[in-house]
Amino acid sequence: MLKIMLLSAGLLFAGSACAVPADEPPSLFAPLPDLPGVVSWKLLGKATTVKAKKGRMVPKYTPEISALDNTDVKVQGFMMPLEPGQKQKHFLLTVTSASCPFCLPAGPEGVVEIKSRTPVKFSYAPFIVQGKLKVLASDPMGLYYRMTDAAVVPQ
Repeated sequence: MLKIMLLSAGLLFAGSACAVPADEPPSLFAPLPDLPGVVSWKLLGKATTVKAKKGRMVPKYTPEISALDNTDVKVQGFMMPLEPGQKQKHFLLTVTSASCPFCLPAGPEGVVEIKSRTPVKFSYAPFIVQGKLKVLASDPMGLYYRMTDAAVVPQ
């Protein structure tokens, strides 16, 4: 299911009306503010995509992003469920709220795959998640970031 969603979203993001302009995200909420101790989406967004061998597209990270690999971090964002249900253990955390149920609200630099310790109740409001961040070199799903052993930070 995740693979189908990400591949479909990647195709849509590549050239359709679902693509999100970087300067005006179609969100019901104001852009997320930078918070002390929370990894900034501005930093994660500095990742670029380059052609690798055989024309495959792979991420290229800044040294600051690479330094986050395998570290415990906090990221603030919006939940995009991958399965039906009110509680989610595996979901996407995105830089902006979803504006279309069939489109990712950002490119791969604006999404973190979350695998949480315990189920997280769905919410339209942004929240902070803490866990071990993996900066992905060549994920088959096209993801740039994954957080494991994650938990919602009480606010």
